[in-house]
Amino acid sequence: MAHISVDCCSPSPCVSLPGIPLSVLSVPMEDKYKCQQCRQVLRKPVQAMCGHRFCVHCLRLLTSSGPKPCEACRQEEIYEEPMSILNSDQAFPDNAAGREIASLPARCLHQGCTWTGSVKEYEAQHEGVCEYEQVQCEACKNLILRIHRERHADRECEARTLNCKYCKVSFTYNEIKAHDETCVKFPLQCKDCGKKKIPREKFNDHSRSCAKSKTACPFSEVGCKAVIENGKPSDHEQASTMEHLRLLLPMVLSLVHGGQAVGPPALDWQEDPGCLYRAPEEGAHGGARATPAAVDLDKKVSALENVVCVLNREVEHNSVTLEAYSHQHRLDQDKMENLGNKVRQLERMLTMRDLQLAETEQLLREMQFCTFDGVFVWKISEFLRRRQDALAGRTPAMFSPAFYSSKYGYKMCLRLYLNGDGTGRGTHLSLFFVVMRGKCDALLKWPFSQKVTLMLLDQNNREHIIDAFRPDVTSTSFQQPISEMNIASGCPLFCPLAKLAGKSSYLRNDTIFIKAIVDLTGL
Repeated sequence: MAHISVDCCSPSPCVSLPGIPLSVLSVPMEDKYKCQQCRQVLRKPVQAMCGHRFCVHCLRLLTSSGPKPCEACRQEEIYEEPMSILNSDQAFPDNAAGREIASLPARCLHQGCTWTGSVKEYEAQHEGVCEYEQVQCEACKNLILRIHRERHADRECEARTLNCKYCKVSFTYNEIKAHDETCVKFPLQCKDCGKKKIPREKFNDHSRSCAKSKTACPFSEVGCKAVIENGKPSDHEQASTMEHLRLLLPMVLSLVHGGQAVGPPALDWQEDPGCLYRAPEEGAHGGARATPAAVDLDKKVSALENVVCVLNREVEHNSVTLEAYSHQHRLDQDKMENLGNKVRQLERMLTMRDLQLAETEQLLREMQFCTFDGVFVWKISEFLRRRQDALAGRTPAMFSPAFYSSKYGYKMCLRLYLNGDGTGRGTHLSLFFVVMRGKCDALLKWPFSQKVTLMLLDQNNREHIIDAFRPDVTSTSFQQPISEMNIASGCPLFCPLAKLAGKSSYLRNDTIFIKAIVDLTGL
């Protein structure tokens, strides 16, 4: 019998996996189908010179540091050199055992999944893509069902990245609440005037200029206890001019008398238009001759009364000017408010036009690449840049334009992971087929059951990479869509990335072509 070298770098997607779990089989397993190393169901079985069978993966690991003695031979006490020495170069594929194993009935080992079929179908269609398999979230490291992975990443993951909707800076979900307490763009509400959506960085400026904010009267230093609104200082000052002058007088008199404190004078105040003066008390001097000190005091009081008179006229003039400025300010504020409302209205109209334009552009793009015969060729340019984005996690997946089985038929698209997904991450291109919600779904037969063929085109037209599958009609991926698109289903191990390295006929001018063919038989 000719020996065939076991090439563990073969492009077969199953070579790098250990045996199939025993619980996958629906029937009791015979020992001849069990790997002598991992004790699981043989995957890609090979037979050593001694007759014992191993998985390709297990034999590679076992002999990675050189030939090893067969422990199964020792346990069965049939050890004999050189026949019992394991060497991957002398092992050969056991295709007969492989065919027998492939035909065994199988079921999914994950709780909640009802899939059944053969071992061959399990390896080709279900293993590594089961919606009920637990996978690890890359961000928070928690285990979740694959069917819930997108929902978890979008709404549940504690480590998912979010952008602050006010300052647009990126944070994890755990940090975003604490960031709201310090975000300079976070909207605050003024308690005085009730205005909302004031950015935190501008709140102090608003507080100083808010017309409803209350501050102490400028004459509080001399005893005025009034609290006035920012927008109405002139009203208070005009109404309380006499009171402010009365409070100022003792301080002025104390200055006149060299700093000595002077209490509120017991004088009769009379009001004269434009002037304040003191009416002399009758019999103040009792007809007595005024002393020099009294005469001097009268002169000082007379001078002070003249000063107060001038101050009063100035206050009245300033009050009139201030009132005129306040009136003009209110007019300007009303005008600015009207202009602001017009600007906001125009901004809303512009936003609506932008949305309509974006929808129109999207529709034109879809119509440009759309086909209606179930055959779609997807040209992907700038492959290297897109792959770098996938490696960095910026754009792990990309969707093709939509295509149709007929003008009023099924709406579909493709989803491609340039760095692989699931079992193909980092080693393969992963290509999936997606059923989308269409306008005529109510007229179509569900679940979707048409055979789908996926191809990576050889640009020399020699050897295309082809994978095909017939939909599992029990899967939610092929039921009538209730959202924009169903969960993708397809080939996580579609094409090894090694085939795109170097001078690959699949990658020319930084461009690859992917073709999808939907069998229209029966439609």
